[in-house]
Amino acid sequence: MALDQSFVGRVYPSIKPYEVSREKIREFADAVGATDPVHHDREAAVAAGHPDVIAPTTFAVILSMSATSELAADPELGLDYSRVVHGDQSFQHHRPIHAGDLLSTTATVEDVASRAGNDMITVRADIRAADDELVTVARAMLVARGTDIAPAPSGESAAANEAEGTRS
Repeated sequence: MALDQSFVGRVYPSIKPYEVSREKIREFADAVGATDPVHHDREAAVAAGHPDVIAPTTFAVILSMSATSELAADPELGLDYSRVVHGDQSFQHHRPIHAGDLLSTTATVEDVASRAGNDMITVRADIRAADDELVTVARAMLVARGTDIAPAPSGESAAANEAEGTRS
């Protein structure tokens, strides 16, 4: 089922602010292999001109995906999340995210398209500080695979499913 074009422009406000802590930054930095001391050591971050430890640039995906999940859960959209793969992601940072930030994210549907039997939805996530300063703009394109491709069984990747040629 093709996604509804009328969703372009629809806005999904943040449900609750996200409090960025040093520990969350350290955990994310460790997970992605970001070893720069500014992600782990407050003194190193301050010496580099930051108010506290700063998050790796891809940390914003935590907030953008949280906002996107609100959109995906909208029953009016009719998105079958079991068929969704992440097609593209980009970030435009206006300043680093740092420990102590209280961030809110608003997601806006920028585009809905159908190509080759797949539905694509592009979502812009504006991440703002408590004072409404724009910190990061994240864009994600989600691809809802067509119904001629079986969804990946629970616990398996879509790539493995498609590599095996599984069809419904």
